[in-house]
Amino acid sequence: MKFKKKQASTKQNIPTSSMPDIIFMLLMFFMVATVLREYDVKVSYQLPSAKQLEKIDNKRLTSYIWVGRDERVQIDDNIVLIPEIQQIAARKRQEIPNVIMSLRIDEGAKMGVVTDIQQQLRKGDALRINYSALQKL
Repeated sequence: MKFKKKQASTKQNIPTSSMPDIIFMLLMFFMVATVLREYDVKVSYQLPSAKQLEKIDNKRLTSYIWVGRDERVQIDDNIVLIPEIQQIAARKRQEIPNVIMSLRIDEGAKMGVVTDIQQQLRKGDALRINYSALQKL
């Protein structure tokens, strides 16, 4: 006499009716949480190195100013002249009252250009200024 094992006649299926909802929620989460690079840097620059650095916590409050080796100045995606910085800084200050203007200046740039940019930022009431550098090892 052989004994046969009884098997259930119903199959256990995984319910997939809520899978599109889960996928949509994950997609929305990653779209909201991901921060994309905002600007295309058109000037060539090499940051100077520093012994002590402090990291900015909230990068959403930061507006970048790039100064290249050839002393061209870029704000956002536009190459600008130094006298235009005052108006741009004032507009950014109206949009975000506690904006941080982060200067990314080439290590070979002349100090006169940096001083001119600082003066224009003061006139535009953008008094929170940050200088970007690389960590010196």
